[in-house]
Amino acid sequence: MDIQTDHRQKLTVIVPCYNEEENIEGCLESVKWADEILAVDSYSTDRTLDILKKYTTRILQHKYVNYAAQNSWAIPQARHEWILIVDSDERVTPELHDEIQKLLQCGPDKDGYWIRRNNYLMGKRIKHSGWGRDIVLRLFRKDLGHFKVKRVHSKIKLQNTGILTARLDHHSVSSMASWVAKINRYSSWKAEDKFEREAFAPILQLLFRPPFRFFKDFVLRMGILDGWRGFLIAAMSSFAELVMAAKLIRMGLQNRRNP
Repeated sequence: MDIQTDHRQKLTVIVPCYNEEENIEGCLESVKWADEILAVDSYSTDRTLDILKKYTTRILQHKYVNYAAQNSWAIPQARHEWILIVDSDERVTPELHDEIQKLLQCGPDKDGYWIRRNNYLMGKRIKHSGWGRDIVLRLFRKDLGHFKVKRVHSKIKLQNTGILTARLDHHSVSSMASWVAKINRYSSWKAEDKFEREAFAPILQLLFRPPFRFFKDFVLRMGILDGWRGFLIAAMSSFAELVMAAKLIRMGLQNRRNP
């Protein structure tokens, strides 16, 4: 049965992207039902823009500083009251599409909604390792979409929220090279956040955080049940902690040389 849309509240889907020619079409196909697709491109140099033009005329370009800054800039550009942020490596499932449409038709009684994610690694859904409990606040009222200023894992802070039943599909790792590159970027941002807050003891983090992170993901978070993929996730998470701690140490040394 088709949903009547006479009184349905309208939705803008914001898609941040940069050099996502391998991912972006699948993402856009999953959100082409939206009232508006607002693509925010960080000056891609591959075929991303050509693909975007097949799905939307609203393509804005803005220099990427961090996730919070990019989305905070994009949200006021949206034309509609409700916002759904979908990253290029995510897909809105048919079940999530139906749930959002029904919500907008009936009238949302919350200011924002959390959405769980199905995370995939090398073709298989990861049910443990910390990835199985992933949840993000992505559907919200435009005028309340304010991100906390933070380079990594920035979030919108809302009090009146609900949780949707259906899920996003998330394919965050397209290759080992992209995974290592992502760790390099995120470890730098995380180290900068910690350094600015002076909330760190870099030598202790270097010694203890990597092994504890492996133990946490593989044992406490039951990554062992994800098989070799769970081992790989734990190992890469441990590596990310190691790199972040090393960068903190380097920042501290540079700060002493150039007070």
